[in-house]
Amino acid sequence: MASTFFRLGKGMSLAELSSICDATVAPEYADRVVTGIASLDEAGADDLSFYDNPRYGAALRTSRAGAVVVSARFASSIPPGIAGLVARKPGLAFAAAGRTLFPDAMAPRSDFEDGTVSRHAIVDPSAQLEPGVTVEPFAVIGPDVEIGSGTVIGSGATIARGCKIGRECRIGPQVSVQHALIGNQVILHPGVRVGQDGFGYVAGPQGLVKQVQVGRVILQDHVEVGANSTIDRGAVRDTVVGEGTKIDNLVQIAHNVVIGRHCVIVGQVGIAGSVTIGNGVSVGGQTGFNGHVTVGDGAQIAAVSVVATDVPAGARWGGVPARPVKDWLRDMMALRVQSNRKQKTAGGDDGNNDA
Repeated sequence: MASTFFRLGKGMSLAELSSICDATVAPEYADRVVTGIASLDEAGADDLSFYDNPRYGAALRTSRAGAVVVSARFASSIPPGIAGLVARKPGLAFAAAGRTLFPDAMAPRSDFEDGTVSRHAIVDPSAQLEPGVTVEPFAVIGPDVEIGSGTVIGSGATIARGCKIGRECRIGPQVSVQHALIGNQVILHPGVRVGQDGFGYVAGPQGLVKQVQVGRVILQDHVEVGANSTIDRGAVRDTVVGEGTKIDNLVQIAHNVVIGRHCVIVGQVGIAGSVTIGNGVSVGGQTGFNGHVTVGDGAQIAAVSVVATDVPAGARWGGVPARPVKDWLRDMMALRVQSNRKQKTAGGDDGNNDA
């Protein structure tokens, strides 16, 4: 593959990889070694690639990859000379291969010496840092902060008074954390803001009156938050993001929001105050939530939707306003039929009355 910023792990035979990835490989290819991963059109003989969509059939047919992860459905499509790693769940298999070949790419690494505090950082004497914490230049660690071993605090990050951060976390450059409790193995990418004021005002005779925001933000273990996303602290209850939830870049989470475990929230989503989202929920990009709605476990919300009412568990909703996908598609079809009728009617009368 082309030059990469990530250090490669050791190359690995397809026999070893197939065991790690829960896949099978033909015996004649078992000793073939791959050292990297790449797309079908860029892969070389030492690379592992991935195929699970007929749209990329042409790229597969001309690929020079050493091996390709596929499902049994597509195994017969692999050209001669390319090894197939056939997996029941090819996406998971390819992810496992990537982790194995690029172990350093799973979380941002420090460019500075591990386990040291830069002399250019500011660390309050009352802060408690377990052994092995890395604090990069120009980071600021406030009073009574607690940080667990193996955590990296990036350059220019600010951890405010009393915050607690668990072990093996990655707090990226220019992140700010205040009024927050953060679990283990949490990743906050550059520019994330955690724990600032929620947006709460009441109209008064002299204008808008600010409401106090005295809650916290709680990020449970294995949460990942993308660059420049913001999570406001609660007003009267905590804002909570559950274990294993993954949040994309440029997401706004308002005060008092509670998000369950293992959710996926894609970029440019906006979640208004006091929304409750269950476990295992998927939210497509650019979706907006009205305040105080509840989304049940396992629900799926299509991209560019507006969620204005409660969503049942396991439901698939989309549209503006969001509603069951079946109803949304039916409404879209009805609008299209109506639009076509109007176009035909307009086209049938061109305004000419020549005899």
